[in-house]
Amino acid sequence: MSFADLGLSPETLQAVAEAGYTKPTPIQEQAIPYVLMGRDVLGIAQTGTGKTASFTLPMIDILAAGRAKARMPRSVILCPTRELAAQVAENFEKYGKYQKLSMALLIGGESMNDQIAALDRGVDVLIATPGRLMDMFERGRILLNDVKVLVIDEADRMLDMGFIPDVEKIVSYLPKLRQTLFFSATMMPDIRRLADAFLMNPKQVTVSPPQSPTELVTQGLILTEEIDKRESLRHLLRTENVRNALIFCNRKRDVDVLWRSLEKHGFSVARLHGDMTQSSRGETLDKFKANDVTILVCSDVAARGLDIKELSHVFNFDVPIHAEDYVHRIGRTGRAGREGRAFTIATPAEGRFVQAIEQMMGRPIPRLTLEGIPELSFEDGDSRRRRPIKKGKDGRPERPERRGERPERPQRERAPRVESAEQPEVAERPERVERPARPARPERPARPAPVDIRPAERVEQPDYVEALPERAEPRPERLDRGDGRGERPDRGERGGRRDFAGGGGARPRRDRDRRREIDDVGVGEMRHADKVVGFGDHVPDFMMHAVMLPKKSADMIGDEDEEE
Repeated sequence: MSFADLGLSPETLQAVAEAGYTKPTPIQEQAIPYVLMGRDVLGIAQTGTGKTASFTLPMIDILAAGRAKARMPRSVILCPTRELAAQVAENFEKYGKYQKLSMALLIGGESMNDQIAALDRGVDVLIATPGRLMDMFERGRILLNDVKVLVIDEADRMLDMGFIPDVEKIVSYLPKLRQTLFFSATMMPDIRRLADAFLMNPKQVTVSPPQSPTELVTQGLILTEEIDKRESLRHLLRTENVRNALIFCNRKRDVDVLWRSLEKHGFSVARLHGDMTQSSRGETLDKFKANDVTILVCSDVAARGLDIKELSHVFNFDVPIHAEDYVHRIGRTGRAGREGRAFTIATPAEGRFVQAIEQMMGRPIPRLTLEGIPELSFEDGDSRRRRPIKKGKDGRPERPERRGERPERPQRERAPRVESAEQPEVAERPERVERPARPARPERPARPAPVDIRPAERVEQPDYVEALPERAEPRPERLDRGDGRGERPDRGERGGRRDFAGGGGARPRRDRDRRREIDDVGVGEMRHADKVVGFGDHVPDFMMHAVMLPKKSADMIGDEDEEE
């Protein structure tokens, strides 16, 4: 069967032919027709079998008719790692170059402004990692109401990396009527549960037994001590016909240590792990794909999504903790029908990880022996690990040298003591000189009796408030107007003041009943009708300054009133 028999458009077939592919892989042959029919697909296939093309090729034909709106992508592809997302983007550019489809890549470590600008223009295909997509959605930069196709690639890797909660939240924002494509290299119970939650009446496509490595990869296992692992790796790199190779480590710090060691021994080597910046990771991958660097020491971040043409070797410097990761690591070689070689360097302490891998595959990994490297077995490591620890009488672990009967230590012979008749004279101690007695301390003077600071008895102050003086002029009586109210007096000629004296005279002062009296010190004191408790004989200074007046006689005050 050829690609033309799958129902693809002529533009897509032309792009596939220019890429150099003439015959589809089993997963592509079974999945592409169902995707073109619009059905949900659950694809289970081992890595390196062409799962990416099995959903990118039909999606290009499905999205060819239509136009995207601003901030509303028509399809979404979720990938666990940046490298896998970039790989999918490259496939879309390669297969869809004769279709007018817009694409955007949302991954961490890249400029967010450029990604926002691409979304504002409208995209047909959105390829993203879950974290960056959620960030854009929460910022209000993207709407998921118009998504027609959803692809979840490498779902088992998403589960291992803890992205499933984000994926479930993203799926809840999508429309209910959509097409979902779910692809994974392994099928665990948790993956089955997610597939049942996301898919609607899916068509399951399984092209090989789950968790089985490709038959085109030649495998080998070298068992050595921890101290001989680097020497064993260098021996394999020199003896094997290595064109380009990936070396996997479990920890990021081990990647840096091994990279420096191989670089010191003259190998063309680079490193790749998750703590590096996105620009450094992309630059390293470009150098490795261009054969500027032949050996790449990396972590599991490179176990998925790296499609390197004609990768000859894969080395597991550390045995993967999870057996499924072994399938993905060695799946980087032996791709697209090519042969590859994969070697694993293990220690006796890693025997349980090797047993889990062999139990998953259903067959053992062939053992290899290197010249100059002592041959070991997993039983040696198990016996050392399971050897019982003897304890002493006090309950503490017994030291190795104390096991068994302790040899008696020989007694050292001491030289006999020679007593001499003449004993050295011992100097007599000098007589103790008595120090003079300290003089007696002078007696302290008696403390004075406490001063009584209680306030003195209150002395009654004389009442300075006298009766108010009589008014100088009586108020004019009101005229009776007959309604119970007095009649207002007539106004004078001037009309501005009331005429109390029968003419247009001045208005009398209303404060004459509060006339000030001049005291001896020149301080005026207000007189009131009622008795007012004041400060007594002592007036505060601020009041004295405020009311200080020059001494004037009562006659002068009266004259001023008359002038007014």
